[in-house]
Amino acid sequence: MTGITALLLFIGWTLILALSYAGFRVPPILLGKKPANHWERGKPVDDPAILVRAKGAHLNCLENIPLFAALVLVGVVTDQSAVVDSVAGVFIFARFGQSIVHLIGTSLPLILLRATLFVVQVAIMLYLTAVLLS
Repeated sequence: MTGITALLLFIGWTLILALSYAGFRVPPILLGKKPANHWERGKPVDDPAILVRAKGAHLNCLENIPLFAALVLVGVVTDQSAVVDSVAGVFIFARFGQSIVHLIGTSLPLILLRATLFVVQVAIMLYLTAVLLS
């Protein structure tokens, strides 16, 4: 898998996560059951737990996609795409895995698995940073 492919998959996944919880909110607004500002930040959340977790998974993607995108683009611009390509599949597998585990639940084993998958992604990004700098 190329870094560009992994980046595009990451973008698509982030959008799917956003739609998974935002799409749930649209019908009650259109049907007049809830005001459009019902879900503003700082207000109590009455969404089902899986939607709260979907939002968390989406926000986590938003926190990390700029870093991965920058590394992929630096690899392309500096003609070092092969370095990014060598770890892109592992990175995106860990990203999808982390999000899926996030959606499944919040038990201690799931949290530890999610943290492990996150550490894999951070380690890959640190590796890419070091190699692309050299």
